[in-house]
Amino acid sequence: MATIVGVLLVVLCLIGLPLHYGHLVSDAAWLAEGTGDGWQIGSDISAYLGVAHGWLYMLFLIAAFLLSRRADWTNGFTVVTLLMGTVPVLSFWSEHRATRRVKDEYAAELV
Repeated sequence: MATIVGVLLVVLCLIGLPLHYGHLVSDAAWLAEGTGDGWQIGSDISAYLGVAHGWLYMLFLIAAFLLSRRADWTNGFTVVTLLMGTVPVLSFWSEHRATRRVKDEYAAELV
C-alpha cells in the first residue's frame, strides 16, 4: 500500500505539479496556462493522480493502523509509520521497515 501511495506522490510532485504550475516560473509556450500541452498534461496528472493519491493515502492509513493493532506495535512506531506516508520517498522506507518488523516478530508463524 505504501509503495503505491509513494509512487503516485512522486509522480504527482515531480511531474504533475511542475508541469501544471510551470507557467509561474517559465515563459515557455508549451507551459502556458490553458493552452500549452505541458500545462494540460500537468493539469490532468494533478487532477486525477491527486484524487487517486488522496483516496489511496486514506486506505493506507487505515490498513497501516489495523496492521499496527494486530501486530501489537507501540504507539510511537505506529505514528511514525503513518506520518512517513506523507513524505514522497519515506513511504518506501516505511513499508520496508514495517515488513521487516512483521517478518522478524512473526517468523515462526510465517513458515
